[in-house]
Formats: sequence, structure tokens, C-alpha cells
Amino acid sequence: MTPRRNRPPRPAVFSRKSKGSPAFDSPAVNPVIFGFSRRLRLTSLKVIPVTEIETNKFPHPIWFLTSASNSVPIKDFAYGDSIKGMKPAVQGATPDPLEPGVNYRLFVETGELKAEHDFMPVPRTQ
Repeated sequence: MTPRRNRPPRPAVFSRKSKGSPAFDSPAVNPVIFGFSRRLRLTSLKVIPVTEIETNKFPHPIWFLTSASNSVPIKDFAYGDSIKGMKPAVQGATPDPLEPGVNYRLFVETGELKAEHDFMPVPRTQ
């Protein structure tokens, strides 16, 4: 799993935007899109700043989605996207905006797989 894109948004990316999603509302960073080599049915997805993981026993995720059983298999998603069949782990929670130059760790789970990936958003370019 790797960030597939970390560059200025294109009109096609904006059409994927969910209402109220801060993923594209942040003027500080380019959108970050993650991709897999095949479609996966996610059961959990969370993003945590690496500094929190290193300093806190129970780090606070800035984006945390879960699915009981019926998430739609996906091959890619953008930070902050609404993913069909998944909901915030805390009702009404929204993702925090990403900050440029900060290391984050993405954790994803499917029924049988667990993976993590570190990434650093880049400042928005025009």
C-alpha cells in the first residue's frame, strides 16, 4: 500500500469529494490518495500522527472508520473520503486536516489482513 498521489488536485478528484470532507478543504496540503494492488473490503481504517504513537500509550487517531460487515471492496481512496459501508468509529466524528511535513501512519484491516504505511503530506502546490 502506497500513496498513489500527493499532488495538486484535479477536477476528477474533486468529483469524488464527500460533502463536508476536510480532505480537500485544507489549503495546506495536496490530497493524499492511497491504493492497493487489488480490491479490498476494509473493516477498519485509521490515521494517527507518528509522534503520538511514539509518545502515547493510547494514541488518538485523526481519522478512524470501521465497518461491521458490508464495506464495498475498494482499490483506492483519498484521505478523508467517505467509503461506502464504513462509518466513523465515533458517531459524528470527522477527519482532522493533514499538516504538511508531519509523519502519519495509516492502519488498514480486512477480515484476514492488517497493514500499515507511513506517509508525509506535502505542501499544496498550485
